[in-house]
Amino acid sequence: MPATPAWPPKSAPRLFVPGPLIDNGHCVIDGQQGHYLLRVMRVVPGDIVILCDDMTGEWAARVATAGKRELTLDIVERLRAREAVPDFWLCPALLKKDRFDLVLEKAAELGAARIQPLVTHRCVADKLNLDRARTLLTEAAEQCARTALPELTAPTKLDRLLKDWPTGRTLFFADELGGEQAAKAFTRAKGPAALLVGPEGGFDDAEREAIRSLADACPITLGPRILRGETAAIAATSLWMGLAGDW
Repeated sequence: MPATPAWPPKSAPRLFVPGPLIDNGHCVIDGQQGHYLLRVMRVVPGDIVILCDDMTGEWAARVATAGKRELTLDIVERLRAREAVPDFWLCPALLKKDRFDLVLEKAAELGAARIQPLVTHRCVADKLNLDRARTLLTEAAEQCARTALPELTAPTKLDRLLKDWPTGRTLFFADELGGEQAAKAFTRAKGPAALLVGPEGGFDDAEREAIRSLADACPITLGPRILRGETAAIAATSLWMGLAGDW
């Protein structure tokens, strides 16, 4: 007997689209996503595409019509509900573009719920193309078969972040001058959490004092070696996720 084809097909393209998606609904795809499906993946009517809406989960959809620039898909069935995401924010200082791209990509893969870019005194960059950054996050989530996207906010200055910090959310502060061992601090703390990571040049003395004066701040050390900004953000996020039980 012939083998039963896998469902959904493992080769099916995966895309995040605006929602909400519903049973027996329809979805029209155009623009860059339409170009990707039509010209790169070369889908035709009858092919299956996996859709996620960052709201209701993951759905299998069948191509109903395929024109020159857009497609219409019929929603077939929901495959998975939207994944549970730990209440963890990553607050990284802006870095050089390629290095910050890596932070965004890995934060999406690792499961950060929110990414709040920061501008500090020693940042070499002070701007972020939010549309491009959201595209990077989306592509990373699609490639890793995630059903949830991190919330990305516009860059803010460190003093504004501290002034508006929500009471009860622990702010783990990766301080190159030392603090509690990260693993111990992560294990001990309960409830909503966030991680603050500095730029290439680190925090200056005034910034460090301001952070430590925050009631919810918890200075941590990531070990005996000085880590680059992108390495610190990725390593500490990985450690927190593992200790929180997300792995």
